[in-house]
Amino acid sequence: MKMLNLLNLLTLLVSPVFLLAQPNPQPVTGSTNAHDPSICKDNHGTYWLFTTSVGIEIRTSTDRIAWSFIGTVWATGQDTWTDSYTLTSNGIIWAPDCHYFNGEFFLYYAASTFGSMNSGIFFAKSQTGLPGSWTNEGPVTSTSSGMDYNVSDPSLFVDSGGHWYLTLGSFWTGIKQMNLSPSTGKLSNPSITSLSERTADNGAIEAGYIYQNGSFYYLFTSWDLCCKGTSSTYNIRVVRSTCVNGPFTDQSGVAAMAGGGTLVLSTHDSIVGPGGQSVFLDNDGSILVYHYYTSSGSFLGLNHLDFSSGWPVVV
Repeated sequence: MKMLNLLNLLTLLVSPVFLLAQPNPQPVTGSTNAHDPSICKDNHGTYWLFTTSVGIEIRTSTDRIAWSFIGTVWATGQDTWTDSYTLTSNGIIWAPDCHYFNGEFFLYYAASTFGSMNSGIFFAKSQTGLPGSWTNEGPVTSTSSGMDYNVSDPSLFVDSGGHWYLTLGSFWTGIKQMNLSPSTGKLSNPSITSLSERTADNGAIEAGYIYQNGSFYYLFTSWDLCCKGTSSTYNIRVVRSTCVNGPFTDQSGVAAMAGGGTLVLSTHDSIVGPGGQSVFLDNDGSILVYHYYTSSGSFLGLNHLDFSSGWPVVV
């Protein structure tokens, strides 16, 4: 009987319930509605949150907990250069990616419609980050019908040597990378590198984001479906490489280009469909930034990442 009880206990401890136990997001307050959130921190210690929305919504915080809505990057109807991609005036702008260098804000963002290859990535800059302060730096790259990838979900990675890389892509042939010029923020050449691809579930992979920790480059992606409220199936995956442009593999050794991806965070408890992620380094460690769904909408999720095992674990 004691042996049977021991076997039962061991079975329970390795069951998916224990293996996949996941922490809830850290507490945040105030204006925390968010989709595809990106956070950067200025030299005064203020956190800036940019999210998918009409005009790109801006929120700020002094402690990464209490957030205040302060306006939008673009005034109503200002971003007319996106109209041919959103197919409307004052359309929703997707997946802003914020960075702060040398006293200046850099923001990449996308314009498209669901299921379309007619997509474009754009670039903006600001000295203050405030509504009304942003300069349109124009288009970076685009795709159109008949191509085998699209350019949604841009994210910038700058390596220790000062080289700029743009990660992009959604569905179709997956996640791509292009080289940017640090002096212009635009493409330095038209070449494109494939980083990750899925064939399962209609190729549902997007929101690629590269983050370096130690000697590894980690490519985070969102799998499956967003934007369906509490029916969303989004989940966050990761692969890694010793080279910024791959090849990437998951924890089981499966190549990213063959559908590999180690689970980082998925639906648990009342947290549905976490995804649209980015990662930034703060004074207290690496912070995973994402959105999740409840019956009330989509909200900002924040958690620390522990890389001590060589793979990111949400804590």
